[in-house]
Amino acid sequence: MFKQLIILLAVLVVPFMFVETASAETNERHLIDLVDIQGLRDNQLIGYGLVVGLDGTGDRNQVKFTSQSVTNMLRQFGLQLPDNIDPKLRNVAAVSVHASIPPLAGPGQTIDVTVSSIGDAKSLRGGSLVMTPLRAIDGQIYAVAQGSLVVAGVKAEGRSGSSITVNVPTTGRIPGGAIVEEEIPSDFVSQPKVTLNLLRPNFTTARNISRQIDDTFGPDTAMAVSNARVEVSAPKDFEQRVIFMSMLEDMTVDIGRQRARVVFNSRTGTVVVGNGVRIGRAAVSHGNLTVTIAESFNVSQPNAFGGGNTVVTPESDLNISHERNPMFIWPEGVELETIVSAVNSLGASPDDLIAILQALHSSGALDAELVVI
Repeated sequence: MFKQLIILLAVLVVPFMFVETASAETNERHLIDLVDIQGLRDNQLIGYGLVVGLDGTGDRNQVKFTSQSVTNMLRQFGLQLPDNIDPKLRNVAAVSVHASIPPLAGPGQTIDVTVSSIGDAKSLRGGSLVMTPLRAIDGQIYAVAQGSLVVAGVKAEGRSGSSITVNVPTTGRIPGGAIVEEEIPSDFVSQPKVTLNLLRPNFTTARNISRQIDDTFGPDTAMAVSNARVEVSAPKDFEQRVIFMSMLEDMTVDIGRQRARVVFNSRTGTVVVGNGVRIGRAAVSHGNLTVTIAESFNVSQPNAFGGGNTVVTPESDLNISHERNPMFIWPEGVELETIVSAVNSLGASPDDLIAILQALHSSGALDAELVVI
C-alpha cells in the first residue's frame, strides 16, 4: 500500500513540475551564458615575421625593412651578405602575426594565428610563415608561430594593367599555427573568491544568481555586489575549484525582466526589433513626399527677315506627388508580430521603419530602448 501511494504521488507531481518548468523556460538561462569569470580571459599576442615561397607577389624593392629582415635572418644562420648588396626579393613579404591565447593555456597547446601583410605585397597565397615569436603586452614571448597560410582571397592581373581581386589576398590564417611555450600567469586559483561579471548588468539577475548559488551550496556562499558583479566563495583546492565552477556553469537562473531593445544600423539600414518590444495605444500614418524636376531646352528662332537672334530658352517641368497612406491605430500592448505586420502593410522600407519607431519613442508610446550602431 505504501509503494502504491508513492507511485500515485509521483504521477500527480510530475505533470505540475513539467508545467512549471515549461512556463519558466523563457526566463531561465544557464549561468555560463550570463556571466564572464574575472581572471579567466583571452590575452592578445602579436609578432613580426616573414612569409616566404610567394610566386612573385611579395614586397617590392621600395619596402626596405623586408630585405633587411631577410639579411638579419640569414646572418643568424651564418650567412653574411656584403653591405653594398641589396637582395631583390619578390617571393618574400613582411607580415604582422597576431593571435589570442585562451585562459590557463599550458605549454604545448596550439592556437590559431592570423597573418597580415604590412608591405606592398599583392598576395600571400601559397606562402609559408617562418618561425615567429609572439609577445604579449608585457613584452614576454608566450608562443611561437610557423606554418603554411590558408588564404581565401585571390588576385589576378593582365599585361594591359587590368586586374581582378576576390576577397582579401593579403591576409591569411594558420589553424593551430602557434605553439604555446609559456603559460600566462593568472590569479584565478590564488584568489579566495570567484567574481562573476554579468554580460548584461541587471539587479534582478544578480540577485537571482546569488540566491540560486546560496540555495545550492549553502547560505553566504555568494553575494551580489552590484548589478554587474557577484562574488562567490570558492574552494582553495584547484581540483575542487574546477568541480565547483563546473557546477556553477550548469546552474540555471531566472534572469527576470530584461529591457527590450530596438537596434538600428545606420550604415546598412538594418533594423532588429528584439522580443518583448511593446507599443502603447497610438495612431500612426506615414507617407512619402516626392518632388520631380525635369529640365528641357527650347530653341527660339526668329523669321528670316525679322532681324532677331536665335536663343535657347530653358523649360522646367515640376511635379510633386504625395502618397496618401491611411492612418491606423495600434491598440495598447501591441507585440512584435503585430508591429511587423502593420509596418509591412504600409510598404515601408527600413528607413521608413526607423522613422516610425523613432517617432513612437519620442511620443512615449514605444516601450523599448533605441540603440543606434
